[in-house]
Amino acid sequence: MTPGEIAFKLAYEISPIVLTGGVANFAGGALPLVAVTEAANFVTGLLSGGNALNLDNFFAHFRPLPGTSLIEDDVGHYPFANQAVAANAVIARQLKVSLVMTCPARPPGGWAAKLATMTALKTVLNQHRDLGGTYTVATPSFFFTNCLLLDLRDVTPGDSSSPQRDWQWDFEQPLLTLQQADQALGNLMGRINSGAQVNSNTWTNPGVTVGQPQSGVVPSTVPVAGSVAGSGVSGAFPLTAFPMQTLGGAFQVGRGA
Repeated sequence: MTPGEIAFKLAYEISPIVLTGGVANFAGGALPLVAVTEAANFVTGLLSGGNALNLDNFFAHFRPLPGTSLIEDDVGHYPFANQAVAANAVIARQLKVSLVMTCPARPPGGWAAKLATMTALKTVLNQHRDLGGTYTVATPSFFFTNCLLLDLRDVTPGDSSSPQRDWQWDFEQPLLTLQQADQALGNLMGRINSGAQVNSNTWTNPGVTVGQPQSGVVPSTVPVAGSVAGSGVSGAFPLTAFPMQTLGGAFQVGRGA
């Protein structure tokens, strides 16, 4: 094999999944899955001066499944607040990518080695999920980052002579990461949360509605939560502006004396 073929095989067939964050924090933030599936081979083979590296003898081989999405959008079918929002009515959806891992039992001691490897793999994946870790999935067409593992299940054909040979990994790339969510608060919501005055122009000005996000963190205050007179809170609404009464008429607000 040429160096290019070896690099392609390693990146997309042997180790296309990388754990990020979570259990990978001790390894600099990124841990290739092959470090888990080949842990026993590294000790008994490469590190002990064993046989030359043979990519065909690795525990697992991966291939992408049809149905991977690069762009997945939807169109809103409901009224919008203003024309600026309506002009951007295309709504992005989560991207999905699936891989199949083929891992037949290999002699000698194939079944015992497979049981030990799969048990260790499940333990690591469970711990990675509990610690909030994500995944990077490499395919020949695109690298999917910050993915979440939704499912890992057996998809071995019923007529296979090797039970539980094929395992399907289903990933989803969320719309927002934790870092992006911190910047998702627009100017309009920032004004509302900070108690600033909101006038009629605010609702129709595209520069305010779809402008640059607020910087920093603003307190989560509700303007209407002030006293009846407003207590000096800009933009507060007096309760008398909203006449209310209970069904029994025991509690009445805004009806006068």
